[in-house]
Amino acid sequence: MRAFYLIIILTVVFLIGISVAILKSQNSDQFYTNSIVDTTWWEIQSIDAVKYSRDLAREKAKDETFDAVIEKQVSLIASAGATHIGIGTPYDAEFLPFMKRWVLAARKYGLKVWFRGNLAGWEGWFGYKKITRQEHIARTKEFILANGELFEDGDIFSACPECENGGSGDPRHTGDIGGHRKFLIDEYKITNDSFRKIGKNVRSNFIPMNGDVAKLIMDKETTKTLGGVVVIDHYVKDPGQLLRDINSISQTSGGKVVLGEFGAPIPDIHGNLTEKEQADWLGGSLTELSGKPQLIGVNYWVGFGGTTALWKDDYSQKKAVDVLRKYFKPKVLSGKVIDEIGKPIKGADVSIGAKMATTQSDGTFILPYLSDEDLLQIKVPGYIGVSEKIGGRKEAEVVLKKSREDFIFKIRKFLFNFIRLRRKPWA
Repeated sequence: MRAFYLIIILTVVFLIGISVAILKSQNSDQFYTNSIVDTTWWEIQSIDAVKYSRDLAREKAKDETFDAVIEKQVSLIASAGATHIGIGTPYDAEFLPFMKRWVLAARKYGLKVWFRGNLAGWEGWFGYKKITRQEHIARTKEFILANGELFEDGDIFSACPECENGGSGDPRHTGDIGGHRKFLIDEYKITNDSFRKIGKNVRSNFIPMNGDVAKLIMDKETTKTLGGVVVIDHYVKDPGQLLRDINSISQTSGGKVVLGEFGAPIPDIHGNLTEKEQADWLGGSLTELSGKPQLIGVNYWVGFGGTTALWKDDYSQKKAVDVLRKYFKPKVLSGKVIDEIGKPIKGADVSIGAKMATTQSDGTFILPYLSDEDLLQIKVPGYIGVSEKIGGRKEAEVVLKKSREDFIFKIRKFLFNFIRLRRKPWA
């Protein structure tokens, strides 16, 4: 009988110790610091600078005053919440010094680079002689291996944006579907291997193509071989059509989708939109796209120059910039999920709309969201789920109740609440 009482006493002491430890852990300054931070809406949030980084590559090659233009454009792109800047400078030796000026500015403002240039001979840019597929692969490899210092982990490299515009021609017209697929795959393998050789974690499976070409070329086998990503340069009048096309390409390819180019107005497609109409079109498109987990990245075309520009020639921003910034720099909720005795719950599924996370070992999570009216939903086996409005909070501690409580847990909960009550100051 004494042994029985001794076991009860030791159990109670043990449970008290656990309860006190949990209470102490709640006062830790490390409340949210162990979470995996994901505060952007898409993996890739890019704005393209092609009108200045490619089109003026020869004209401004020796103009040192142009550095001020580069820096101003890059700084504004960074301020809009972009993670990447699209740089379209050709990969030929003639243009390398000009490209480095753009890359240097990007690094200064914390941007990764989406290299969206090409060898000038592929499409005959700047009067260069046309080159074959084999020449393109060999020279692209040489460019990467010779310029390792140009790249950083997290960069993106497109060896041949819209390959259908040069080389052996558009497979929609030539019928050479198999040859086009083989070229894309061979180039991806060579570029991927080259980046491994220089020790840089750069993604080279981003091969922008026209949406119709993607439907023709990117079957499930090809998409899988190219790393499971389909990049489309796609302009449509109706935001709803943009969403339908992305859904279609994702389903037929089995891959994730990146919008390599999109924007408005393209006069032949959208007409001549006012500044407000441009912002409304972009807002409608991003609203449609924001809830689609199969879309992992966007590159707005363009920041400066052209009819779709986000900024005017005097660097003042158009209304569309604030629309884009809402998605590129979303609100963020930091949270912690615990049970009724203050113990962190690991592995809880947390979602806000299309954004999802799993709580870490300390029960924490971080998720972006767009509206204070969005619902925070938490589910985990063995507990009663929670669904509640965010309501403008930046931090949230959510207590989940067990769906069934065993005897030991009931004792621990009683002791936890008793100790916590005793610690409260009396009025």
